[in-house]
Amino acid sequence: MKWILVIVGLVLVIWVVGLLPVAGQSNKEPDQKMIALSGKLLLQVKMDEPVDSLRKALATIKTDSLISGLADDGARRTFWINIYNAYFQILATKEKKTRPAIFEEKLITIGGINLSLDQIEHGILRRYRAKFSLGYLPQFFPGKTIKQLAVSKIDYRIHFALNCGATSCPPIAFYDYDKIDKQLSIAASSFLKTDTKINSQKKIVMVSRILQWFKADFGGNKGVKIILEKYLGEDFSEYSLKFKEYDWTQKMKNFDS
Repeated sequence: MKWILVIVGLVLVIWVVGLLPVAGQSNKEPDQKMIALSGKLLLQVKMDEPVDSLRKALATIKTDSLISGLADDGARRTFWINIYNAYFQILATKEKKTRPAIFEEKLITIGGINLSLDQIEHGILRRYRAKFSLGYLPQFFPGKTIKQLAVSKIDYRIHFALNCGATSCPPIAFYDYDKIDKQLSIAASSFLKTDTKINSQKKIVMVSRILQWFKADFGGNKGVKIILEKYLGEDFSEYSLKFKEYDWTQKMKNFDS
């Protein structure tokens, strides 16, 4: 029992430390030109145009400029969602990477930092949450740079914006800093209305497996039902949640327009 208490205590300490602010994030205005590079890269991917010059431009940004230029959560979400979606397509189609390497290997260079898709999603956009913890546990040692780049608050709507090339993934959209909040709400609404299946007779609502994998990001089962009510306009408090099987069949270039 004593060792269990010690272990629990250590986990709690690490958790608290993980929530502490990190020096290096800026209070200045976001760098709009730098943010726009992420959208330009994604557009080149969609149009099957060369991406080498844009990849080089993103790779050679100074690390300090990257951190300070993504000055708020809107800038961070806009930039890194576009980068994630662009690079998944690049790595899968041009470099022929497959799971799990495509997610785990540090194949992306931005601001002089070598990153993996997992680091972008779970380290930066999910504020260094552990990948396989349903969102309830932090990564114990994410590294200083990831903490400097990470959002200050997790926004569950990012899960309706990230595309990993599977049939069950949300479609790819182009995110813009000035519209990011509205765009994420549209993405959430569109995905949930399209993907959710409701059995009113049996009081069962079937939702994407995404809402189970990252349950804590959505506020647990209760939070999922509240989100469903927000976007679908029905009270699901008395419904049972069921999570659909995820279709990993490849569906590349699934752009929403």
